Amino acid sequence: MDIQFCGAANMVTGSNYLIKNEKYSILIDCGLFQGNYELERMNFDEFPYNPSEIDYLILTHAHIDHSGRIPKLVKDGFKGKIVTTKATYDLCKIMLVDSAKIQEADVEWENRKRQRAGKKPIEPLYTIEEAEISLKFFETYYYNQKIIINDDIQLRFRDAGHMLGSSIIELWVREKGDYIKIVSSGDLGMPRRPIINNPEYIDEADYLLIESTYGNSIHEEYKKSTEKLVEIINKTALRGGTVIIPSFSVGRTQELIYELNKYYEYNEEIEEYMKIPIYIDSPMAVLATEAFQANSSCFNEEAKNLILKGDNPFIFPNLRYVNDQKESMLLNKYKFPKVIISSSGMATAGRIRHHLKHNLWDEKNSLVFVGYQAEGTLGRIILNGAKRVKILGEEVAVKAEVYDLEGFSGHADQIMIMDWIRKFKTKPQKIFIVHGEEEPSKALSKEIKDEFKIETILPKIGDKYTIEKKVNQQFKGEVIESSFLIQDITKELENVYGQLQSLNIRKEELTDPKLLEKDYDTLKNILIELQQKLMDLNIMLGK
Repeated sequence: MDIQFCGAANMVTGSNYLIKNEKYSILIDCGLFQGNYELERMNFDEFPYNPSEIDYLILTHAHIDHSGRIPKLVKDGFKGKIVTTKATYDLCKIMLVDSAKIQEADVEWENRKRQRAGKKPIEPLYTIEEAEISLKFFETYYYNQKIIINDDIQLRFRDAGHMLGSSIIELWVREKGDYIKIVSSGDLGMPRRPIINNPEYIDEADYLLIESTYGNSIHEEYKKSTEKLVEIINKTALRGGTVIIPSFSVGRTQELIYELNKYYEYNEEIEEYMKIPIYIDSPMAVLATEAFQANSSCFNEEAKNLILKGDNPFIFPNLRYVNDQKESMLLNKYKFPKVIISSSGMATAGRIRHHLKHNLWDEKNSLVFVGYQAEGTLGRIILNGAKRVKILGEEVAVKAEVYDLEGFSGHADQIMIMDWIRKFKTKPQKIFIVHGEEEPSKALSKEIKDEFKIETILPKIGDKYTIEKKVNQQFKGEVIESSFLIQDITKELENVYGQLQSLNIRKEELTDPKLLEKDYDTLKNILIELQQKLMDLNIMLGK
């Protein structure tokens, strides 16, 4: 069996790995290359394999550097299945279409220039229609379901704790009669984050693909970064300034909303005048927040309990969602203190660039980064200390206070990665270090070798390796004690019972005339589906 690294190797973008055995070709992720001009031009290169020969694409999560070339894959001939979690599919419905809009808009702008110069027009990487067609190939599952793809391939998604729907992949592939177990961490998250669960631990693997975005770093505590953010907002507001936060529309923005909701709604000490307006200026973030609410089953216990009590954590009095472009433009004319959270997270495109153009030069304002800034992006250039930057064709002085709150990062740091590997009961025989720039990848490699004495490989794009089972190591399947199975099912039953009790307590809310006028059909469909699932359980028990 071979594994080939077609992206996110020696770099943090364009995730794409090909696994081939004697019968099947399987991809893990198919993401866009993001960053400087040279990186983004790679999106237009032909795939290093024939898309029509790919049987399955397993998608770890919806972030565009993992999913963004799926429409191109389909456009170039892919006819297989795209297997992922339901939450990831719901987010891809938003993100892939949005990506297509950007592709079309960029090409339209470029073609106007080319026409004036007498050059031939170019085509977008893919269109909105092609993005929508690609969504028809998705097949969705939930965490921890054992998925039998066929006689030779088994699969399970485990919660990666990186964003809604993000997964660690456990993949069993039969080769010459033996199963080889490959685990891909996807983008591994940090524990004790808002909304989402902690990353799950894995017991065993033959081969491991581990991300290394922060393989040489240790994050500040999340709580400290949250406290710093509140301090920055209050300090900037007192001097009459605006806080600009470039944020990824999916994941990071919802976490910020959640934390700010807790601060403004549940802090009795805060005076009313300190509740300054928070603007979410990203149409995609608005849609993504709706997708989050539709997948609350993926939330952690704290977030679930808020919802069961009737509190929507994505709504509070001083929060405003901005859809309209005119309203977005007006934000830069308003002189009162405010917070603007806008995409993109690396300031490479979107409305954030307009807000930076109008606010970066003013020392009253603050710019707060809350996520990874890739090499070559505007965010990275500013963080590296640039005094002047070019935005939308205009030079802008960098005079606003600039902050980098790494504690908000959705990627595991070195401590978390090492702890995660430490929890394997049967360690992998080889570890491929991916999704990281050269320095953090090498640092993580050294740590792994020193502690675990496991061979590590730092692949580059295009590298191919043969993977095989150790002679003395046979796949026997998972042996799980019945006491664990009883405990696990009992816990799930208790969760179901608790949610049904909550619905019974909130019966008056469910029969509120205003709700029924607006959402009668949706509500009825959910209740019918719930009844059917419960009936299926009773039928199973009666067999």
